[in-house]
Amino acid sequence: MQQQQVIHVATTGSDGWPSVVPLVFFYPGGETLYFHTGAQEGHFLSNIRRDPRVCIEAAEIGPLHPGKPYACNSALVYTSVVAFGRVRIVEDDETKTWFFDRLLETYSDPSLFEPGYPYLDRIVLYDMTIEILTVKHSEGLRH
Repeated sequence: MQQQQVIHVATTGSDGWPSVVPLVFFYPGGETLYFHTGAQEGHFLSNIRRDPRVCIEAAEIGPLHPGKPYACNSALVYTSVVAFGRVRIVEDDETKTWFFDRLLETYSDPSLFEPGYPYLDRIVLYDMTIEILTVKHSEGLRH
């Protein structure tokens, strides 16, 4: 999961319908994963406040190994990770700063920016405790 740039996070709305959003994240390893949204009250934040259970997914798709004589005999190379857990809203600015430092190191060059994060109050940081983790991997037709 550490090579992926985006996770898809699923929540459940008050009407019972699932909702999925793509988010950037940081996974330091272990049982905790971090991601964030803007601080505006929307579906995601209201869903989390009502029910902190989420499902996340990340995948890497490789080449298609063509099978013969029909396309349905083909196999895709892929790795996917699905995790279930509960999310907590992180309130302290020290952890938010740590998170954004990790994001910059992961997604960009920190030297391109002035130090500091004056708009921490404009984001909501979540940490997810991973309770169930599944990984699938296919080598295509070579497995």
